[in-house]
Amino acid sequence: MMRLENKVAVITGGSGGIGSAAVRLFVENGANVLAVDRDEDRLQEAIAGLNPEKAAYCCADVSQEADVDAYMRAAVERFGGVDIALLNAGVLGELLPITEYPVEMFDAVTSVNLRGAWLGLRAAFGHMKGRGGGSIVMTSSVQGLSAIQYTTAYTASKHAVVGMMRGAALEGAQFKIRVNTVHPGLTNTQMMGGLHEQLASEAETEQTAQGIMDDWAQTVPMRRYASPVELARLMLFLASDDASYCTGQTYVADGGLLTSWTPTVTEDGMQGHNSSGPRV
Repeated sequence: MMRLENKVAVITGGSGGIGSAAVRLFVENGANVLAVDRDEDRLQEAIAGLNPEKAAYCCADVSQEADVDAYMRAAVERFGGVDIALLNAGVLGELLPITEYPVEMFDAVTSVNLRGAWLGLRAAFGHMKGRGGGSIVMTSSVQGLSAIQYTTAYTASKHAVVGMMRGAALEGAQFKIRVNTVHPGLTNTQMMGGLHEQLASEAETEQTAQGIMDDWAQTVPMRRYASPVELARLMLFLASDDASYCTGQTYVADGGLLTSWTPTVTEDGMQGHNSSGPRV
């Protein structure tokens, strides 16, 4: 069944792990998809092998108003409109105590995760109002519903996305625009891989990045990381008419992590434990 037949979807962060999985899944389900990111080579990889009549890309910085207007306009010019906006672009920043966190890094993280999401939300509303409605899915994080030390900018921005979503859902309901957030837990992506590498390089022990990933997986009740496509399937549901009565809500896909995980970070690296699993 083609759940997005004849729909037009814009997916930011379209060359990342979750974003590229969503690009492919949405196309497979009948959507015309415009993938958006800053790296053209990776965007080309994201749509490689897909029907060129159904998949295209646009290089853009989601934190810049002119770029956001340009990628929305590109979707309209290429495919005739915008029915779905998956606002998925995000960056983590470094793990640093508040007193050591540079203002420049805080601004860089929030400009993508918060300003970029807001600009995309605003632009999508403008197009969807005249089209009779649509679905906006915003990628937050389990850290949008909890917190981890040394990630103040990331955690703050992901909490803010939830508030933004809720306000937008109230505004959008009268126009048949649905707005929801998705909250990934530990997911096997390049972003998480970079975090593993950072912690392994800073650790006083000889623990490897793979070792950190294996240990963290044991803190999840399901004892594994999500694959990107598992998050993309949730996004597909929210983007589709199957979710026609879903708006203003937070949707978590974390293998049970938030029910049991108490994350902590020390100067020696990140630790986490759950109520039944081992400490890392």
